[in-house]
Amino acid sequence: MALIKDSTPAWLVLANGQVFQGKSFGAKGTVIGEVVFTTGMTAYQETLTDPSYYGQIVTQTFPLIGNYGVNSQDFESTQSYVSGYIVREWCNAPSNFRSEDSIDHFLKRLNIIGLWGIDTRCLTRMLREAGVMNGAITTEDPAGRMETLLTQIRAYSVRDAVKTVTGTETHTYTPENIKYRVVLLDFGYKRYIRKSLMNRGCEVIVVPANTTAEEIYALDPDGIMLSNGPGDPAEATEVIANIREIVKLGIPVFGICLGHQLTALAMGAKTEKLKYGHRGANQPVIDLASGKTYVTSQNHGYAVVGESLDPSVGEVSHINANDKTCEGIRYNSVNAFTVQFHPEAHGGPLDTAYLFDEFTGRMDAYKEGK
Repeated sequence: MALIKDSTPAWLVLANGQVFQGKSFGAKGTVIGEVVFTTGMTAYQETLTDPSYYGQIVTQTFPLIGNYGVNSQDFESTQSYVSGYIVREWCNAPSNFRSEDSIDHFLKRLNIIGLWGIDTRCLTRMLREAGVMNGAITTEDPAGRMETLLTQIRAYSVRDAVKTVTGTETHTYTPENIKYRVVLLDFGYKRYIRKSLMNRGCEVIVVPANTTAEEIYALDPDGIMLSNGPGDPAEATEVIANIREIVKLGIPVFGICLGHQLTALAMGAKTEKLKYGHRGANQPVIDLASGKTYVTSQNHGYAVVGESLDPSVGEVSHINANDKTCEGIRYNSVNAFTVQFHPEAHGGPLDTAYLFDEFTGRMDAYKEGK
């Protein structure tokens, strides 16, 4: 039976003073965050449970969200990390044999404030032209408190992101046939990174973000995975210093998304904030070694400045076909390679899953040389 959609009004107030009025779904109240957009046509529940969206109000550019419902098997983490959620329209009668719940109930259960019924095309164009900006979703009429709300919005920033989303305990996940042991540093990792490793025979030991190089070495891994995660990479100074020691161990290192950025900073490169970031499942990336272009899934607002990396330390291996930003680095001075995009891509294209095979190949070589 279809749900009766809530007609309660809700508003989006942007830092530039622009106001969009729509309707409420999910939880009610007021929340402030960085307003971003993602172009994915599917995988909305993966987006909602991706820790990389911590502190952000996510706008879906695809006009209908929730048509296949929500199921617990496809979550990327155990909870939602978005600050708020914006869609053009949500489906109140999902249809899929795996569906367990509606997106409205899912948001209510996790206390995520949602807004629907606004012109998301207009909002997306505004963010593309002006860049991502802070905003607030509220179910309380902002008319009488606009100046106070705008002051709060403009003062907001995403802070302590990795410290907030990382786990506090070590967990081991074991496949049926163990070929490798991998330590996965949890900066806000997505479950499908772990599953992609396990599908290749990796026993995966997930450790907190502040786990030291010495503690990792004591686990006797064949490889080290640096995960995705949220926030400004330059803020995570302790993690950067630790990665500088981790790469000295000689154990193969593979970094994805934030792990890519943090490794670059540890090796002397710089990062920059993009105007509106890369978020979606259709980002074209060129592998400079082969000349091939791959379609990739991405979710990031910062990028490594490729020109800032010392050529004797490493070289840019992949670039974005649209804006030519750095999408990957292969290091010469240490046993590490990193990419900005998501080769595990759940949901999304699996064009670059070969990178996990390169990682296992490096682990084979490392084990032979032990």
